[in-house]
Amino acid sequence: MNRKSKGIRQEATRFIIVGTVATAIQYGTYYLIMNRINVSVAWTIAYLISFICNFVMTTYFTFHVKPSKRKAVGFTLSHIVNWAFQTGFLNLFIYIGMSKAIAPIPMYMICMPVNFMLVRFFMKNQKLNLPRLNTK
Repeated sequence: MNRKSKGIRQEATRFIIVGTVATAIQYGTYYLIMNRINVSVAWTIAYLISFICNFVMTTYFTFHVKPSKRKAVGFTLSHIVNWAFQTGFLNLFIYIGMSKAIAPIPMYMICMPVNFMLVRFFMKNQKLNLPRLNTK
């Protein structure tokens, strides 16, 4: 196995660990509030709480990069796409008859691989053409 593919495997393993922790935070929060408020609102609140933890763990542990404004913007963009996929699939599975408690399981199975590719691109791509953020 060459060095590059070994590195990607190690990143994927760390991504799964971080993803498991972030998913537990997200699902736990969602489960606690899903019967109190609208499902999509509950999902969004849970997603935002998980998002903050996920960014810190992803930068330092998964990809061993330093956080920066540019990486934060890219991470946010990838997670906006991921949130839209997750919310859409969650509501689709509920619409077709799955319970609110079970619907996240197939949704995660679909969305996690897509999210890995998006996050890896934004964390590792040094030629990312995002606009520079002025700190002045």
